Amino acid sequence: MTAAVIRKTLSGQMGMAMSAMTTPLRQACAVRLVDRRTGLTHRVNGSPLVLFTRNPTEAIAELLSGRDASVWEARVEPIGGRT
Repeated sequence: MTAAVIRKTLSGQMGMAMSAMTTPLRQACAVRLVDRRTGLTHRVNGSPLVLFTRNPTEAIAELLSGRDASVWEARVEPIGGRT
C-alpha cells in the first residue's frame, strides 16, 4: 500500500509529497465482509463493517485473515466513476 507523506508548505498549507504519487490511483472501492450462511454484512456494534480503499486485494486479505473461508466472503463494490 502506498503511504502518503503529509507536509506543510512554506505558506503553512497541508499537501501531499510527490513521492506519494509514484503509483497511479485506482478506482475507490467498498469492501464488505459477508457471512455466506446468511448473506448479511458482518456488523460491529450494530454498524456494517466496510473498508473503503483503492487496493481491494489488501483489504480482502485483511478482512479474511484468520477467518474460515467456508463461512466468510469479501464483496467488492466500485465507488463512483473511474479516476
